[in-house]
Amino acid sequence: MSGKTQPELTLRSLTTGVVLGILLTPCNIYSGLKIGWSFNMSITAALLSFGFWTLLHQLSLAKPWGLLESNINQTAASSSASIISGGLVAPIPALALVSNIELPWYQLIVWVFTVSFFGIWVAYFLLTPFLIRSPLPLPAGVATAQVMQDIFSKGHEAILRVYALGMSALFAGLLKLVDSFWWQLPRFTLPGKLGASGAVSTSVGGYSFKNLTFFLDPSPLLVGFGAIIGIRIGISLLLGAIISWGLIGPEILALGWVETGVDDPSASWFPCMVNWLLWPGVALMVTSSVASFIFMLLPAKSTAGVKKDASDTSPIERDSAPSYKRGKLVYVGLLVACILVVVVQMWLFDTPLYAALLAVPLAFVLAIVAGRVVGETGIPPIGAIGQVSQLSMGMAAPGNMTSNLTTANVAGGTAGQCADLLNDFKVGRIIHANPMSQVAAQCVGVITGSIIGSLTYLALIPDPHTMLISETWPAPAVVTWKAVAETLKVGLSAIPDHARLAMLAGMLVGLLLTILERIVASKDAYLLPSGPALGLAFVIPASISVSMFFGATIAWLLGYFALSWSQRFIIAIASGFVAGESIAGVGGAIMELVNNT
Repeated sequence: MSGKTQPELTLRSLTTGVVLGILLTPCNIYSGLKIGWSFNMSITAALLSFGFWTLLHQLSLAKPWGLLESNINQTAASSSASIISGGLVAPIPALALVSNIELPWYQLIVWVFTVSFFGIWVAYFLLTPFLIRSPLPLPAGVATAQVMQDIFSKGHEAILRVYALGMSALFAGLLKLVDSFWWQLPRFTLPGKLGASGAVSTSVGGYSFKNLTFFLDPSPLLVGFGAIIGIRIGISLLLGAIISWGLIGPEILALGWVETGVDDPSASWFPCMVNWLLWPGVALMVTSSVASFIFMLLPAKSTAGVKKDASDTSPIERDSAPSYKRGKLVYVGLLVACILVVVVQMWLFDTPLYAALLAVPLAFVLAIVAGRVVGETGIPPIGAIGQVSQLSMGMAAPGNMTSNLTTANVAGGTAGQCADLLNDFKVGRIIHANPMSQVAAQCVGVITGSIIGSLTYLALIPDPHTMLISETWPAPAVVTWKAVAETLKVGLSAIPDHARLAMLAGMLVGLLLTILERIVASKDAYLLPSGPALGLAFVIPASISVSMFFGATIAWLLGYFALSWSQRFIIAIASGFVAGESIAGVGGAIMELVNNT
């Protein structure tokens, strides 16, 4: 059957995308508050929908599930799960902490939808320049398209992957429920203590490894994320944890720069120590992310001045991509989205008109830049976009933390959905999908994600002031946005001298690592630590870094000794671990909330 005659924007494709969005969106909210990262759900949605509708077809209960329907499904589901960029794990909780602004559920839904809706129309505006005139590689979109085509050409293999994903999700969910409600699983740690300069001893002096948050957390989600991020990021996290919590931590405790916690070797001192460690960690993350972001915009040495031709386009796209033309609808959509962004800012946050208007071109330009970066690297620089917009608004409206966070939220949400839809457009180009159908699916997904994501956040974090930046909810993205906003308001004078020196060191390390990544050969870049991952390890418990390193190591060993099996099943199993624990964790939090009301 040709692509032109296949069903596409059907009721069941949209419904399936909505249902999967309802299931997968809480996973990214949960993981975002835990470790500050999220997971692209396109491939997961494609696998689950194929397994479900293939089973019904085999039972003669449904028509065959088509490739174009699968594309609409993954577009809606991934856009729903990408709602995390709308601020629910970064600027919105940071706003609650610094300005005591906590939106009721209906206003929160409107706000998250508004900033994400703008991103859809920016992406549609970029369809022609980024995918037709000068096609960008968009590696994440190509990978999704190739997996989807592989699913439909090797149906039995896809069913096996769905089975692996389902079994791992069931295992992770049950383990989370057991750990939360029946029997706490052991947290393995090392004996002895760490003193100043990292000296290990068994004497009375020093601090237990548990005090310094060093233990192995039996979390399938962390192991799954470790398998997904790869060995380089896993090693970077472990190295950052050793430097921050194992070497710097005992020093700042011994010098009295940070007060010790409860005098108990089994107690974690994360809440008191992170208030100092966040400064070098945030400085390292922001500097390395923004510097990398700037370098990505510069032409590579090997391609500078070289005119692109058809050979720069992936073969799979070059052979099949149809030509698309935008109508006037894109300009109408952009106008409506711009007006909505301005009006909602002024309504919800009393944002001055000039600041609300400034947020629109700022978000538009930064979303274009983010789209370019995603198109060339596959990495959405949402964190860097947020910090750049915070710095920009800090200069335009100094001292106004509310405007600083809300306008940066507009930029981040716009960039996130823009990046997601550009990847979906790339998939559509390869499989002959209708881009307007994908825009419709993206809008449906954003509505779903705004509702489910907002309600999930409120269920997980009913009291941001007492629950966030804790060992249970480290919320590293919140730490970063909050620190930048507070620094822009009061200046560096409010930070102790020793912490400012640590910030300077973090900035220099982040800049150095970014420059080294730029100048070394790409094949050797894996030998360098990742700056953002090193910085992240400063603001999350060492236990999270240890567990993610453990998952990355297992995946690396499987890839080395069982490459074929690993390529077939690792991502499916890791995705199941992430989804299973997240869904169980969200469900458990909702049960506790209901029982307490």
